[in-house]
Amino acid sequence: MCGILGAINSRWGDHLEVALDALNPRGPDARAIHRDGEAVLGHARLAVIDPEGGAQPMLSRDGRYALVFNGEIYNFRALRVELESLGQHFTTRSDSEVLLIGFAVWGEALLPRLDGIFAFAIWDRHDKTLFAARDRLGIKPFFYATTSGMLFASTLAPFFRLPGFPTRLNARALRDYLAFQTPLAPDAFLADCRQLPPAHCLRYDARAYALDLRRYWSIPRPDDSGPRTLEESISLADAALRESVARQLVSDVPLGAFLSGGIDSSLIVRYMAEAGATKMRSFSLKFTQEGFDESAHAREVARLFDCEHHELPAPSIDAHGFLAAIADLDQPLADPSYIMTHALSALTRAHVTVALSGDGGDELFGGYPRYADPQSAHPRRFWQPWARFGVEHGLLPGALMRRTLHGRELLAYRRVELGPWPRCRKGMNHYLTPEALAACQVEETLGSWQALVDELGGELDSTTQMRADLWSYLSENCLVKTDRASMAHGLEARVPMLGNPVVEAALQIPTAIHLGQGGKAVLKGLCRDVLPDSIWNRPKHGFSVPLRALFQGAWRETGERLFADCERLAPFLDAEAARRQWRRCRHDQGGSRRLTYTLMVLLAWLECHPDAREIA
Repeated sequence: MCGILGAINSRWGDHLEVALDALNPRGPDARAIHRDGEAVLGHARLAVIDPEGGAQPMLSRDGRYALVFNGEIYNFRALRVELESLGQHFTTRSDSEVLLIGFAVWGEALLPRLDGIFAFAIWDRHDKTLFAARDRLGIKPFFYATTSGMLFASTLAPFFRLPGFPTRLNARALRDYLAFQTPLAPDAFLADCRQLPPAHCLRYDARAYALDLRRYWSIPRPDDSGPRTLEESISLADAALRESVARQLVSDVPLGAFLSGGIDSSLIVRYMAEAGATKMRSFSLKFTQEGFDESAHAREVARLFDCEHHELPAPSIDAHGFLAAIADLDQPLADPSYIMTHALSALTRAHVTVALSGDGGDELFGGYPRYADPQSAHPRRFWQPWARFGVEHGLLPGALMRRTLHGRELLAYRRVELGPWPRCRKGMNHYLTPEALAACQVEETLGSWQALVDELGGELDSTTQMRADLWSYLSENCLVKTDRASMAHGLEARVPMLGNPVVEAALQIPTAIHLGQGGKAVLKGLCRDVLPDSIWNRPKHGFSVPLRALFQGAWRETGERLFADCERLAPFLDAEAARRQWRRCRHDQGGSRRLTYTLMVLLAWLECHPDAREIA
């Protein structure tokens, strides 16, 4: 993994050396900048494949193309053989050179051929164009701005290092953060920046100052070509996971695995062992609170596959650890497991450079109970429109709002923490100043999510929910968490569950099969004969964090300080409402812990970014 950045036709081109410093944690092994007229490309490298020969920015032999690349191409060896058969010659063993030569030969047609996690940019000095692309599920990030020419970077962090770059907050991104705990692509937290969405590419013409974006892959809709039985589905998934894990073991540096003790990470370790991985190292967290700790299950799996197992005591993640983790975020993310993953990544990096993770198993294989709750289970009742009118006009208590919702809107209400319902507890209007509320266009809170649902079929049934999560909850929350937490420590995190073979197999399997046996029937079938019953035959646990105990203990003083300073840190928030939320949650008086944490993270992030407090 690496950090990339660049400037084309930009007045900030001369400042990339300083901006590149912000990406040093992502690429601690080497850094370089390439200048070619109006184009400046920078790269901070984490050397994983071909440490001696894979340096970047990488130039083609004729000097026409220059590449900066963050990620890994897992099928690069097969692509190299194909390119060699076409007469191409290679001077390194790196996947970066395969990417560069592959683009020179195939152009944009290279993208569907790639199995990997990537965000890359290629400057064509002949045509004076920049081409950039992001992987299908958004595993690797890519931000850009057209404020002055074209600027791009792996994260928002380098933009804060550019003198005079606008640091106004994006009102839409703030709205989405308060609703979904993360900004949603294509918006970024800075108003003058954008995120390249998953499965998209862009081309910037430096002569015409023109930008063109397009999608190169779409989530396939279900058809009748997939397996028809659970047994066939298990066989299909087994072959796909074997292939994906084997591909992702390629590395010239030490490699290990995050091991929670749940189904997904345990299966990854299983397939690593069966693919011939030796001297495996595994890493997990140990909680003291009953109901949160899975360390015994992780140890059981580690013993079974002869892993050198390492545990991190979660109670050691104090207020200092919380603030350090937030300081490493380029934009706010209110997934509590990020703090724990950040600390776990630090432990892991002390032993290995690459770690395989189980991310994606729940979204692809039906691991969330909400998937079994379609909108058809909540039809409109004859009295609901009248009750909705009464609530919205103050004739009935706002607490009744949830009961007036039906279908898709009810499911959306359950998904978000704050939204466009002014008379109920989830009303975003309770926490924003009137000026901020107007700027955020709160009535559009669910717009991008609903547009994705419409594109995937309109009816929010189980199949559509699972697919919509791939480009919302998975890409914007789970994968952001893993990327930022791991790369803060120069650790490369790989996600074999999201390799092309697994994604294609899982999306072929009928949803009804996935949701059998209480969910994840296919993955449970893969566990049955090779993993202990205690690993797969128990209620879903998830990566839960004891927020109540942290608010009342280790993080209490920090929370008190941040909320007391709310007016200065976040002038767009209703400070009294925010403090009231903190007090209620601290004293167990019914306050939402997730909302409290969302506000606390926002305040901590703003404390680290004092120039980013004005809403555009």
